[in-house]
Amino acid sequence: MQCYTEVAPPTAVSHALHLPFLAPKANNLIVVKNSLLQIFELKSTVTEVSVAGDGEATNVSPVFNSEVADVPFHRTEHTARLVLVGDFPLAGTVTSLARVKVLGTKSGAEALLIAFRDAKLSLVEWDPETYSLQTISIHYYEKPELSGAPWDAELKDTYNFLTADPSSRCAALKFGTRNLAILPFRERHLAEDDYGSDVDGMREDKYDHANGANGEEVHKTPYHSSFVLPLTLLDPALTNPVHLAFLYEYREPTFGIVASSRETAPSLLTERKDILTYTVFTLDLEQKASTTLLSVTGLPYDISRVVPLPLPIGGALLVGANEIIHVDQAGKTNGVAVNEFSKTCTAFPLTDQSDLALRLEGCMIELLSQDTGDVLIVLNNGRLVTLTFTLDGRNVSGITLQPVAEHHGGHVLSCRASCATNLGRGRIFVGSEDADSVLLGWTSKGGQFGRKRSQADIPTEDADMSLDEDEEEMDDLDDDLYNDTTSTVRRITAVAADPTAPGSYTFRIHDVLPSLAPIKDVIVHSASEQPSTQPHITGDLLVSTGQGSAGGVTVLNRDLIPTNLAESTLASVRGLWTVHAKKQAPKGMIMDIGQDTEGNLASDAEYDEYLVVCKAGSNGNEDTVVYEVNGNELKESAKGDFEREDGSTMNVGVLAGGTKVVQVMQSEVRTYDSELNMELILQMEDEENGAELRIINASFADPYLLVLRDDSSVKLFKATGSGELEDVECSGLSSTKWLSASLFKLSSFSEVFAFLLTFEGGLQVFAMSDLETPAFVAEGLGFLPPLLTAEYSTRRSSAKATLTEILAADLGDQTSKSPHLVVRTSTDDLVIYKAFHYPSRANSDPWTKNLRWIKLPQPHLPRYTEEPALDAEDVGQENTMVALDNVNGYSTVFRRGASPSFILKESSSAPRVISLSSKAVKGLTRFHTVGCERGFAYIDVDDTLRISQLPPQTHYGHLGWAARRFPMGSDIYAMSYHPRGVYVMGTGELHEFTLPEDTSHSEWAREDITFKPHVEQGVLKVFDAQTWSIIDTHIMDPQERILCVKTLNLEISESTHERKPLVAVGTAITRGEDLATKGCIRIFEVITVVPEPGRPETNKKLRLIVKDEVRGAVSAISSLGTQGFMIMAQGQKCMVRGLKEDGTLLPVAFMDMQCHVTLLKSLGETGMLLMGDVYKGLWLTGYTEEPYKMMLFGRSRTHQEVLAAEFLPFEKTLHFIIADADMNLQILEYNPDNPKSMGGLRLLQKSTFHTGHFPTTMTLLQSRISLPSTSDFPAPSLDSDVMDTSPSPSSSSTPFQQILETTQSGTLALITPLSESSYRRLSGLATFLAANLESPAGLNPRSWRAVEGELGGGGGMRGMVDGNLLMRWGELGAGKQKEGLGKYSLRFYRPSHDPVLFLVI
Repeated sequence: MQCYTEVAPPTAVSHALHLPFLAPKANNLIVVKNSLLQIFELKSTVTEVSVAGDGEATNVSPVFNSEVADVPFHRTEHTARLVLVGDFPLAGTVTSLARVKVLGTKSGAEALLIAFRDAKLSLVEWDPETYSLQTISIHYYEKPELSGAPWDAELKDTYNFLTADPSSRCAALKFGTRNLAILPFRERHLAEDDYGSDVDGMREDKYDHANGANGEEVHKTPYHSSFVLPLTLLDPALTNPVHLAFLYEYREPTFGIVASSRETAPSLLTERKDILTYTVFTLDLEQKASTTLLSVTGLPYDISRVVPLPLPIGGALLVGANEIIHVDQAGKTNGVAVNEFSKTCTAFPLTDQSDLALRLEGCMIELLSQDTGDVLIVLNNGRLVTLTFTLDGRNVSGITLQPVAEHHGGHVLSCRASCATNLGRGRIFVGSEDADSVLLGWTSKGGQFGRKRSQADIPTEDADMSLDEDEEEMDDLDDDLYNDTTSTVRRITAVAADPTAPGSYTFRIHDVLPSLAPIKDVIVHSASEQPSTQPHITGDLLVSTGQGSAGGVTVLNRDLIPTNLAESTLASVRGLWTVHAKKQAPKGMIMDIGQDTEGNLASDAEYDEYLVVCKAGSNGNEDTVVYEVNGNELKESAKGDFEREDGSTMNVGVLAGGTKVVQVMQSEVRTYDSELNMELILQMEDEENGAELRIINASFADPYLLVLRDDSSVKLFKATGSGELEDVECSGLSSTKWLSASLFKLSSFSEVFAFLLTFEGGLQVFAMSDLETPAFVAEGLGFLPPLLTAEYSTRRSSAKATLTEILAADLGDQTSKSPHLVVRTSTDDLVIYKAFHYPSRANSDPWTKNLRWIKLPQPHLPRYTEEPALDAEDVGQENTMVALDNVNGYSTVFRRGASPSFILKESSSAPRVISLSSKAVKGLTRFHTVGCERGFAYIDVDDTLRISQLPPQTHYGHLGWAARRFPMGSDIYAMSYHPRGVYVMGTGELHEFTLPEDTSHSEWAREDITFKPHVEQGVLKVFDAQTWSIIDTHIMDPQERILCVKTLNLEISESTHERKPLVAVGTAITRGEDLATKGCIRIFEVITVVPEPGRPETNKKLRLIVKDEVRGAVSAISSLGTQGFMIMAQGQKCMVRGLKEDGTLLPVAFMDMQCHVTLLKSLGETGMLLMGDVYKGLWLTGYTEEPYKMMLFGRSRTHQEVLAAEFLPFEKTLHFIIADADMNLQILEYNPDNPKSMGGLRLLQKSTFHTGHFPTTMTLLQSRISLPSTSDFPAPSLDSDVMDTSPSPSSSSTPFQQILETTQSGTLALITPLSESSYRRLSGLATFLAANLESPAGLNPRSWRAVEGELGGGGGMRGMVDGNLLMRWGELGAGKQKEGLGKYSLRFYRPSHDPVLFLVI
């Protein structure tokens, strides 16, 4: 019984699409990361751009004032940034996206059609009322009768994709071997024309007046009934379809398909050279029939994709590995050969551009310019190539490929693209599964636009293009066949047009979506082996990411580890605040601070001057100490009249443009000038009886100060133009008792708002312009609904959450920030709401008009710790959350207390709650000095004051982890950490392959080609853990590739039995399919040498002590036993070897495997070993040392692909987790007592779980937290449903282990073993969540995780719990949460305080 939880979402972008989705004129980008759908909008910012070299544009900084900026720049450009609107996890693997215009969408914009791996289609739209996705329909085509012949491939193993008609008349899903599902869409009533207008009109009229059985009007769906057509029904020759796509500018839905009657095979090139055929069919949706328009035969065998082109080019591009062919609407072809192999693989007539030597395998093609028709090609190495057309009138007479030079941005991408979409206005998004995805901007030299359409109008988004019926060289039949009568464009001149000149386009990167994909290897640092000399590379995890030149390593930390610049001890501190005060302008002078650009840009314009600290005095009272700040140094100061003795300071801030310092004390408010000279004292007294009131909280928003007092009343003050603090009459606020209060000033709005929480859990928002009546009231905030509106109401019996604090603040970065409402409950959970407006608000309307709040997913749980919480007097009664406007560019919220954490958000990510790596924090404040730019200072329970900054070049929101990437420029296949403080990484370099001289192969000498293949040569690199620089390099033999790198504690002396950590490297030497594969095992030790001058870190190098060539590839290495031996997989044999003193490896035991060994995993020093075969399953073996022998304990079923596997011991059971090529997790158990195991020889299949991600590694982790035993969770009595989740003091909790899984899509997942009671509890909650949570795209999360045809064995099947569902617990309202807990007799069970759930999430 286990639980699977993704602790980091997928980051590999597999699909992207541009469409107006949120509104009719919106500019949105849809990005899919395997099973995560994200919606972005584009925001334009002005950026200074410098010129490097011959016009290479690079971003410098945002523009503040071009006259006083002290950085050199050439010009300013508009830079597009991606701003996340929302992300939605999908219970399925997305295979295609398409945009369609359907009738009656709620937003008035277009809809999105999503295709999934298991032949499902979901039609979704944006619902502006609920600020979420709305499923219109879902269509299933995974029926058994559509599976084809028994010998056909399974549905999951076929190439399934979706294509949509550009005019949104229908969409087609190709699934299975040769099935085509057609989904027609309803269209608006068309104007009468000469082609069937009467019939069309009658058909639409019939749909408009359809009635039900009782005479009531039936709701009309935006689509007609779909139907499935076998491709062989269109043409019997379409038995092997390659690709198809709908074409532009046809009256009826028309698609082009590339197919053949026989399978293509490079090995049979002499017999099946040019067997592909391109055929264009037009569909009759009414009759479910088709008509063949044209056919082009004799196409090269390597054509793999059809790319339709709009006007002014039209037709389609046929893309192969060695050529590109354009086919126009009349069937005329123009092709170009891009390398010399095209001459041998095809006889099709092509223009020779073989000198380009391009490889088009895996390339991505996207329309670059709608005006010129030019096309952008992203090659599989990331290089950019433009394809331009030569026109003779309206006909294409030639195509030309032009590589983009490096100084024009042709090398800005480092890896191949998985998708690309044109966003308009010179912007293209390029997604990648092997590197970061980027938003590219391009510019063109003047005179290029409109060269092909000198008298043509640019079509709008809502209108299709058609040609004039008087066009020359087109007869009436062609006009009727190809033209679209929905709109008309002017006549295109029949003037010859030359291709775009080389160097016309310049590309630069506007924005980046960071990615971890694909993860190839991982290093898990324990506390004892983390390098502590350089905190910026200290990480919980170190993962190798990226492909090719995009390869690198990423350091991941679960908590935020700040960069500490200074540290000191301040005893008995209660709180601290920094102050930056400005001198007030002389009387009579009006100074607008915002207009003082030169003053604002001064280096010391906003540096903090004072640090105010509240301490516990020796006499039991509290004192206030003022420190002058000089860089990172603090010096106690007696300057000014600041109240110090017997002054319990609650808060300190500035008002009146920063000219007045305000000290909020327990019973009074004092104001000071910039030199801390006292000006005013305001006593807190009851207006009715004059009794002294105590202040418990204060909130600043210049020029206002809001004070919450102990009688639950509030007091509002305002700083006048002269700097005086005046009482503001607020009768609307004084009539209610308030639990929490805060002021909020929007970054994009000049109004200040007061957010107040009533004791009943209601939210009231007052605008400072009208304090009589609230501008927004939401009495249902206490119910924590998913959608908070002013009209929200619930049943009287619904449960309410106990709220203790609210805070409204902007969250985001310098690119984009938006208002959020953060709610803290009595259990210390944080609930985050995001503001939006429905209906949309005009710019002149108040911000609170049509205001709504959507609850954001927030899986973070308060820190589970056994340390005592802060005392009440340490915490104080004031709020525990504070808003910080600029911490290293972030607008963030910090929560102090026992679980200190930041809420951080990038513009392209959602808000994430990330814990601060510290003990309980008593106070935190911003800290901005010359020595600590935009940092913060905090003090913990040990009275340690730290002046810190956020780690540089680190992002947080995309993963929910603190992630920093170090590019390496090459693939990192394997890596290991050595205790000497170095990382040893196995990389590779590509070299041209040349046939060796061999007398037995005389034909090799006759080969004369310049376009040579590339083979990889392994390179072993050593990186220093302190400076992160290369300190040593070892190059392998030619064609030798590194497969595994391990640091093993091996015995180096047979007499003294001394052990030493050594680095073992396994390689493979492959010289072709006709020669046997060889391998080599190398063992290195890290030695100390004389360092290079100026580089003290180079005092460590690798020394080769063993090099042993073996038969077969050395694919896996592991330590084994208690004597310091190692086991290595060499070909089909696993050999146990010991290191001898003479530098040789002595074999002592072996075991024969069957195909190819993918992994070797040992369980400590128990001698138990897992051996995985790429095809023959998993073997559990044992190793004994007296005598040396290996024996087989048990094995899985015979046919099972093992990509990764790991032990999972728990209590008295031993389970094994296998990750296979179908993205499934197989849970096996070794139980020799079970009769079905045949004495243990058969590993029992317990359950199967579908992850949706291809696995790469599995690592067994020792959990930091002990799991309470079953006795710590007593069963509820018959008359009570209370479950105590507090561990018993006398219970003996033992540490347990989890499995960390990494995948090719960049996810990190935890597999956690569960006890019987925990399994039942969490399984019940997961079932309840699956039934009550909205599932995007209408998918079933439980059926997605289940695997058909898999049976459990040995005691029944217990499915793995879906931890991703448990992470969505906070999305439910308080009433639903109570209902779910009560349904399983857990009424007082608090998931946030369950240590099991804490470990799972």
